[in-house]
Amino acid sequence: MGRGLACLIDAGLSIRQTMGAVLAEELRRLALHDLHVALGGKMVPFAGYEMPVQYSAGVMKEHLHCRTAAGLFDVSHMGQVILQPKSGYEATALGFEALMPVDVLGLAEGRQRYGLFTNDSGGILDDLMFANRGDHLFVVVNAACKADDIAHMTRHLSGVCEVIPVTDRGLLALQGPQAEAALARLIPSVAAMRFMDVAVLAWQGVDLWISRSGYTGEDGYEISVPQTHLAEFAKALLEQPEVMPIGLGARDSLRLEAGLCLYGHDIDTTTSPVEAGLTWAIQKARRAGGARAGGFPGASRILSELADGPERRRVGLRPEGRAPMREGVAIFAADGTPVGTVTSGGFGPSVEAPIAMGYVAAAYAATGTVLAGEVRGKKLPLTICDMPFQPTTYKR
Repeated sequence: MGRGLACLIDAGLSIRQTMGAVLAEELRRLALHDLHVALGGKMVPFAGYEMPVQYSAGVMKEHLHCRTAAGLFDVSHMGQVILQPKSGYEATALGFEALMPVDVLGLAEGRQRYGLFTNDSGGILDDLMFANRGDHLFVVVNAACKADDIAHMTRHLSGVCEVIPVTDRGLLALQGPQAEAALARLIPSVAAMRFMDVAVLAWQGVDLWISRSGYTGEDGYEISVPQTHLAEFAKALLEQPEVMPIGLGARDSLRLEAGLCLYGHDIDTTTSPVEAGLTWAIQKARRAGGARAGGFPGASRILSELADGPERRRVGLRPEGRAPMREGVAIFAADGTPVGTVTSGGFGPSVEAPIAMGYVAAAYAATGTVLAGEVRGKKLPLTICDMPFQPTTYKR
């Protein structure tokens, strides 16, 4: 096992996810592959791509730099999709809304929202971001799910819109408390954007699709850039004194500290949004008594769990001592009863302690409950805690 792959696994990303890509016929390379290598990036297989797990500074320094200054992530492996209406925006919004328990029709122009594709049993097919760009929707989906997501949207939405994969643009994420200062030197108007705003802004004669969002818990931006200008734009950002390149290892520890789910680990096709603690993403219009209640896959289970509570819940976990409890660790009650499992875990550089999240039976999910995780045959104490572990700094 190479050092880069070992670091990725140590950061909490699964062997299955990384090694599955190794077995693929051919890994795809990011448009910025040569830049990553030149910056000292250690490349590993991830979701079918060669991705930088870390750079020369190392995961710890990259993580802390993003928390105090600004970090640049290449997330071009993710799927970008345009839903172009055939007969009006409203029909497309309602069609898209029928695929998830989220209010799409009520999303204002120039705004973005978190969404969840669900299946007929109420499980999560993928989590995603979507934006109202006036005459169409722009959707960003997870890399490992993008082929299935595009097929899913095409199958259900082809009557009302064209489902257009965006293949000529890369996607960068600039995250951290100094992200605004760094990006505003290149594009001054980004300073006026607020959390979940979206805009199309010009740089060097090309349109950048910018959202004020990200997946680290920090303020920042995600920027879709034409591949013809991607390297030039990335280098311009890296020339800013606040900005450091950040790899997958720190991306994972940052999102864990922020209490954010990783698809395929903390949420999957068996997990409902209610179990996952994602009820904030289900707006009033889609709930019982709302203007457009139900009508999405798995509505019976999801609405029932909203009313009566789920049998298990995603919780934050604080192991005692310094040893992390990683994905797959079994969780037990004081009397030895199995009550749950860790789904993500590692060391939190910002909080200087091991942290984890997982699912436990609802009766054991109250903050402050002391349980035990089994590590190498020993049951070690851990306590249910609130998330996020690290306060978020979104610009509201």
